[in-house]
Amino acid sequence: MNLKYCKAQNDDFDRLNELFIEMLMTIYNTEQVDGYEAGYMDRFFDGRDDWVCKVTDNDKIVAFLSIEVHHEEEEYIYLDDLSVTKNYRNKGIGTSLIKRAEEYAKELGIHSIYFHVEKTNDSAFRLYKRLDYTINEEQSSRYLMIKEL
Repeated sequence: MNLKYCKAQNDDFDRLNELFIEMLMTIYNTEQVDGYEAGYMDRFFDGRDDWVCKVTDNDKIVAFLSIEVHHEEEEYIYLDDLSVTKNYRNKGIGTSLIKRAEEYAKELGIHSIYFHVEKTNDSAFRLYKRLDYTINEEQSSRYLMIKEL
């Protein structure tokens, strides 16, 4: 493997959308899923704080993580979507992406990272627990998890 981590660009959208659909099909165990709505990803490509970290292997995108920065009462990073294509799972890529988001939060002086995980997504839940994320709130079919840096 020749993995490279870098910031995704707008012209990566189609492949990111394919990976997003693959992620949803895996989580929900169905092919009846839709990709991103038109314009949804624009904020990740506009040069502000939100961005997508992509992972390529020989120039093909094999994974990504969407990172949102929130400057509200409490500043925090929200990890929106994490997708690793099937043949690249269980190789440390998801862990590396999350660690990069944690480093980005530290660079910005932000001390909290949040994300949601479906209760049925056992492998993702185990990963997050191993990385010291804890359940902050139970919300119907998913958990809101948090890590304080």
